[in-house]
Amino acid sequence: MLIALNKPYGVLCQFSGDGSRPTLAGYVGEKDVYPAGRLDHDSEGLLLLTDEGGLAHRLTDPKHKLPKTYLVQVDGAITDEALAALRRGVVLNDGPTLPAGAEHAAEPDWLWPRDPPVRFRKAIPTSWASVTLREGRNRQVRRMTAAVGFPTLRLIRVRVGDYALDGLPPGQTRRLL
Repeated sequence: MLIALNKPYGVLCQFSGDGSRPTLAGYVGEKDVYPAGRLDHDSEGLLLLTDEGGLAHRLTDPKHKLPKTYLVQVDGAITDEALAALRRGVVLNDGPTLPAGAEHAAEPDWLWPRDPPVRFRKAIPTSWASVTLREGRNRQVRRMTAAVGFPTLRLIRVRVGDYALDGLPPGQTRRLL
């Protein structure tokens, strides 16, 4: 079984917790499924869950280099130079990253409101980029955009390999296999 969840902002990528934050248990009714990968509590979007260990391994093992695509809202108007740096790969405190796919993106017309909203500052615009990674370090997209001078304000995973969010509302699941 493979299930897609549109993980809302603030939800922990685990089924149990101390009660201080919502967990996957509040959104996934199927039993004996586990996340194939993770999304930080402050990231949103596509999370795949499965009950098959082999499938989870194929989806998450770095040797498969499965592409993961994110829509990223950043602080400031992201430049062509910054996107080019992401495409070349940047050096983070844990070493250089692989080159990423990176391009300008428009704010999606299907975007749902975030609770709490992203901070708004009159004097500083925000912009959107599409970033595709083939590796998965801790908070990598956020660290990469910060390294090129554009801190991430909102991060939404929209695709993992062949699987896409495709209009799935926040907090809802869809069975894929």
